[in-house]
Amino acid sequence: MSIALEKTLSLILLIGIGVLLQQKFQSEDQKKGLKTLILTLALPAMIFVALMKIEINPDLLFLPVLALGFNLVMMYLTRFSMPAFGIKKDSAEMRTLALLVPSLAPGLTCFPFIARYLGDDLLAWAALADIGNKIFVLILAYMLAMSWYYKTQQLPSRSNRQKIKELLLAMLGEPINVVILAAIVLLSLGLHMDDLPGFLSASILMLKDVMTPLVLLFIGIAVMFKWSQIKTIFSLLIFRAGFTFLLSGLFLWLVPGLPFASALLVVVFPQSAVSFWPFAHMSAIRKMEINNGSKKSTFDLDLGINVLAVSMPLSTLMILGVFTSGNLWVVPTNVLILGASLVGLSLAPTAFKLLALNRKDLVPEEESSYRDLEFRKMEK
Repeated sequence: MSIALEKTLSLILLIGIGVLLQQKFQSEDQKKGLKTLILTLALPAMIFVALMKIEINPDLLFLPVLALGFNLVMMYLTRFSMPAFGIKKDSAEMRTLALLVPSLAPGLTCFPFIARYLGDDLLAWAALADIGNKIFVLILAYMLAMSWYYKTQQLPSRSNRQKIKELLLAMLGEPINVVILAAIVLLSLGLHMDDLPGFLSASILMLKDVMTPLVLLFIGIAVMFKWSQIKTIFSLLIFRAGFTFLLSGLFLWLVPGLPFASALLVVVFPQSAVSFWPFAHMSAIRKMEINNGSKKSTFDLDLGINVLAVSMPLSTLMILGVFTSGNLWVVPTNVLILGASLVGLSLAPTAFKLLALNRKDLVPEEESSYRDLEFRKMEK
């Protein structure tokens, strides 16, 4: 058995154990506690260790820019493409998807696999790239959500100073951002992991080691489906994955000669699940609407929950699939073909519906009436 396959099976086994533990974690507070433990301790420790092992290189500053560019491209694509999936323009569903689909949550669905398959150096690159994504999910998504809220509820907007203050407090309240900032400061002073006191580095390393099993168990525990919207959401997320593969393949084609590990990072990082932060913004806005006695919702929270539920296991399968057969996905042509195939697959139901409607319109009126009459006779 190959090493890659063994790694994949061991990760899937932990996810399976998480599924079996769902009966023990039925309370939302229990799941929230596990997620909080991951996001406030284990994940920041893993990112801190990875960052402290690299040398500061100004050339790596393009990584956050690329990630933010991806978020913006996906946001505009979502807003223009959702009508093809039956989502009405300027609806609560459209606003919900426009914030969720472009966002990334690499901490829960990508970083553990990058650490396992590509090592700490590439994990550090991914953490730097995530700074751009954090700018989108914490700042731009929040500003856009509030703008839609004031427009939908027809309320006067707040001052820019108040908005900036809230944004800064939100960013400083996120442990991952604090860890990244602290690591950058230490590296700029010439300090690395070996320069820290022994007891401190040992504690951080122990926290880092529990990251991967905790995340995989959480994925298995948190997978809960509400089937009323699953079909549409699955098509949307397949479309998202396909277009993301197209962007990755285009980048590999425009920047040839990337090292194997770097090329895989380009492919897997954008396949991360959608982020919880835009949903947190929507939940806060819904609370404001309830307090104000408003019956009109800016966002569809049920849709948002289902998108989060489907996105996590789907992204995990995509990322594991790429890593398991990694040699295929460093070739731009293969990535582009895969992306085009997934986009076509996601749009196929809509295409079939349009084709059926066109055929119905082509049926002569007399023949159509005759068929309806015959159908009624058969029913009798």
